[in-house]
Amino acid sequence: MRELALHILDIAENSVNANADLIRISLNESTITDKFSISVSDNGKGMDEEMVKTIIDPFSATLTTRKIGLGIPFLKAAAEACNGGMTINSTINKGTRISCSFQHSHMDRMPLGDIVNTITMLVIGYPDIHWIFRYEFNDNLFEFDDEFFKSELGDLPLSEPSLISFLRSHIQEGIASVKIY
Repeated sequence: MRELALHILDIAENSVNANADLIRISLNESTITDKFSISVSDNGKGMDEEMVKTIIDPFSATLTTRKIGLGIPFLKAAAEACNGGMTINSTINKGTRISCSFQHSHMDRMPLGDIVNTITMLVIGYPDIHWIFRYEFNDNLFEFDDEFFKSELGDLPLSEPSLISFLRSHIQEGIASVKIY
């Protein structure tokens, strides 16, 4: 994967497959501390210690549709190559949190990519999940909580074309509003 947004999508879909009904995605970008961090946490089925130790091994995937799960090992390697690292905390029946950090200015740090469409696709593609997206840039914060929209819309599905466009614009404008240099 060449963009961090694709890694976030991969981890979020792992959370969906772990039966989570609440998934939080947080990005913290700081040119002040020269750090870029990502966190995806869920309330899914969690993992035991042994599984946590093995998910960074590309040959220990639990998926039956493919033999090798490379998303998390590649993200960990990318973070470490950029003066950062990865932590995985998980508890059975409570959930999992995967966090990684990068040196923001590192020349090899992958670009964030299209995070707006990534979040939009997750919200629309998995409407039964409560999604919270936080984007912080140099202490300025934008937070998107899909529960607000769901409660306001009632039975109207988020997959309506006009709503998709609205959600995408809302997220894009929210990110732009805090990304002040």
